[in-house]
Amino acid sequence: MTPIPKHVERINGAVASPERDNDVQFEHVSLEFAATKRNRPTLAVDDFTLNIAASEFLVIVGPSGCGKSTILSMAGGLTVPTSGRVFLGQESVRGPGPDKAIVFQNFSLFPWKSVVENIEFGLILNGVPAVERRRRIDYYLPIIGLSGFENHFPRQLSGGMQQRVAIARSLVLRPRLLLMDEPFAALDAQNRTVMQEELVRLWLEYKPTVIFVTHSVEEAVFLADRIVVMSRRPGRIKEVIDVGKFTGAKHWRETPLDQVLRSGDFQDLRARVWDLIRDEIVIE
Repeated sequence: MTPIPKHVERINGAVASPERDNDVQFEHVSLEFAATKRNRPTLAVDDFTLNIAASEFLVIVGPSGCGKSTILSMAGGLTVPTSGRVFLGQESVRGPGPDKAIVFQNFSLFPWKSVVENIEFGLILNGVPAVERRRRIDYYLPIIGLSGFENHFPRQLSGGMQQRVAIARSLVLRPRLLLMDEPFAALDAQNRTVMQEELVRLWLEYKPTVIFVTHSVEEAVFLADRIVVMSRRPGRIKEVIDVGKFTGAKHWRETPLDQVLRSGDFQDLRARVWDLIRDEIVIE
């Protein structure tokens, strides 16, 4: 893959750098799903309080049904909390917007649109001029390994390539907050490893704040600055782990995963996180 250019990117004449105001705060956030004819009310997330620093890479793990995706949805403004508030910087999150980009597990590409058209879609919706749209797309295509595939349709791409398109579609918006919901779960093991390493490389380019949801303990330990371990439903914070205390001065995500897996510290932390999750798993 083409390396990231050494020059500093400029957007609309200004140096592209992380927003100082892209920290995230969850203040006593709870979400209860209303009763239906078949089900009683369901408390999905209960009193979730957390401060996420600007440009932090936060990973949320926990058993199925613990509210991980719900937390992501509230951060993105797709779901309104039953109680409590979510802030991005100094602003309360009241709905979706270009400052909050979401990458889903199923890619969510338009099958009738080409690679370029899929990447461009969000820019068009947000009124970005054609010249600027082209400039951003031309910048990201080689960085994310899509050069030569500009006119391909999703059906002509592998799963890994489709996920590259989905990530590029988010990155071109230059979001303050990047939300990722099991983005690599549908990929085979080889592509998943490659995409994890590529995500680190892309994130290091301008460091948006990231909230990443996964079921993979290995993925969480490799990527995260901090890991939030959730309890079983209703989802509460069970423990917050500062990965930096285990990695030392250089985070191990900047090293190829196959080398990191040989580290005793990595394996010890992986085991600790798994033990926390396993205690919350209930087989029904």
